[in-house]
Amino acid sequence: MKNTTNIPAVGWNFDNSYTRLPEKFFTKTNPEPAKTPELIIFNEELAETLGFDAKQLQSEDGVKILAGTEIPEGAEPIAQAYAGHQFGNFTMLGDGRAVLLGEQVAPNGQRFDIQLKGSGRTAYSRGGDGRAALGPMLREYIISEAMHGLGIPTSRSLAVVSTGIPVVRETFLPGAVLTRIASSHLRFGTFQYAAQWGQPEELKSLADYAIDRHYPEVRDTDNPYLELLRNVIARHASLVSKWQLAGFIHGVMNTDNMTISGETIDYGPCAFLDTYETGRVFSSIDQYGRYAYNNQPKITGWNLARFAETLLPLIDEDQAQAIEAAQDLLGDFGNQFQQNWSAGMRAKLGLFGKEEEDESLIDELLKLMHDHKADYTNTFRALTFDKPEETPLAGKAGFAEWHAAWTLRREEQTESPEESHELMRNSNPAIIPRNHRVEEAIEAAVDDQDFSLTRKLVEAVRNPYAYSDGQLAYTEAPPEDEERNFKTYCGT
Repeated sequence: MKNTTNIPAVGWNFDNSYTRLPEKFFTKTNPEPAKTPELIIFNEELAETLGFDAKQLQSEDGVKILAGTEIPEGAEPIAQAYAGHQFGNFTMLGDGRAVLLGEQVAPNGQRFDIQLKGSGRTAYSRGGDGRAALGPMLREYIISEAMHGLGIPTSRSLAVVSTGIPVVRETFLPGAVLTRIASSHLRFGTFQYAAQWGQPEELKSLADYAIDRHYPEVRDTDNPYLELLRNVIARHASLVSKWQLAGFIHGVMNTDNMTISGETIDYGPCAFLDTYETGRVFSSIDQYGRYAYNNQPKITGWNLARFAETLLPLIDEDQAQAIEAAQDLLGDFGNQFQQNWSAGMRAKLGLFGKEEEDESLIDELLKLMHDHKADYTNTFRALTFDKPEETPLAGKAGFAEWHAAWTLRREEQTESPEESHELMRNSNPAIIPRNHRVEEAIEAAVDDQDFSLTRKLVEAVRNPYAYSDGQLAYTEAPPEDEERNFKTYCGT
C-alpha cells in the first residue's frame, strides 16, 4: 500500500458505497506511481463544484494524487468488473487501465466517482499495459468539457497529468493520467457481467444499488426493476437525441460504454460532424459502420435490449411475463427518441408548438444539407441570425423555396421574432470542438509540449452558445479533403 496523503484543505470527502457491493464486482487495486508527474491542464470550476480547494489540488502533493502516486485519505482504490458487447460480440471486460479512487460527496450532497484513467495495469488489463497516451487523454478532456457546455449529460474531466513514463503504441508516446468525474461508472456491461457470472442475489444487489444511487424515486413502486428499465430507456432516448442534434458521433457504442445514469462516457474514437453526412464514420476500428451517425439511435435501442435481458429475473419470476413487460417498454424507445429529436429540431429552427408541416420542413432541410454536403453546425448558425446568404446552401436548388416556407411558418406563430431568435440561439451552438482544431491542439501538446492551444480550445467550447467574437476562429470548417479523410483512434 502506498502512502496515504491527507491535505485537509483540499476537501476530500469520500463515501465509497460501491465497495459495499459483493467483491465479485471489483478488485482492490492501487494505481501505479508516475515517474515525474506534471500537471498539464486542470478544471478549477469543476474542482470547486466537487468541494476541493483548487489551489491546493494543483500543489505538488495534489498533483501526486492526480497522477496516482499518492492515495488521499478515505480513498479505497478499485478496478471495476464488467462485461459487454463489443461490436456485437460478448466478452468479459473490466477496468483495464483505470482505477476508481472512490466517491466524492460534494457540498451539495451529490456523489461523484473519482477515477484515474491510464494509471497502470489491473486484474482486467488482459495483457495491456494499463497506461494511456497524452493525446487521447487531452481529447477526452476537450470533448467531455465541450459536451458539458452543450448541455449533453456527460462524464467530465478534472485534470490531465503527464507521468514521465512513455507508452508504446505504434511508436513511443508521452504517458498521461486523466482524472475522470462521473455520477457513477455503472454500465450496461456491469449488469451483463452480473447476469452472466453472478448469483441471483448478486444481480439483485447490483440493481438495488443502481436504484438507490440513480433512481431512488422508483424504490417504493410495485415493480422497481421494471421502473429502473423504464427510466434508463427514457434517459437514453433523451441522451442520443442530444447527440444527433449536436452532430456528435460516439464511435464505440459498446454496451460497456453505456451508463445506467444516462451520461456519455468513454471518449475514444469520437468526433463531431463537419459536413452533414448521415452515414459518417470517423472511428478507424468501425470498419462496417455499426456505430455510424445515423445508426446511433438504433444501436442505443439494441444496447437497451441487452440491458433489459439482465433484469428479466428481477422483473417477474415468470419469464414470459418479464419478457412481455420489458418488450412493451423497449418498443416505446423509438417513439421517445423521435419526440425528443423532433422537439430539438423545432427548437433549432425557432419553431414553437407543433404543426403538421414541421416534419417536412425538417426533413427537407436535412436532405438539402446532405445533398449539398453542407456544414451541419454552420448551417444552423447562419439560420439563427437569419442570414441565409451565409449558409452553405445559399444559391443551391431548392433552398430559396425551403427558406420561404420556414419564414412563413415562423411568421404564423404567436411568438415574436425575438423569441424565435432566442430559442435558436440557445439551441444552436456557435462552435463545436472541430476535429481539425482538436487534432491541432493535441499535436502541439504531444510534439512540442505546447499546451496553450488545448487551453484556448477548452475555454472556447465551454460556452458554445455565447456567439462571442473570440469564438469566430473556431467556426471555420476544415478543407474538404482533410474532413473526408479524417479518422480517430481509441488510443489503447
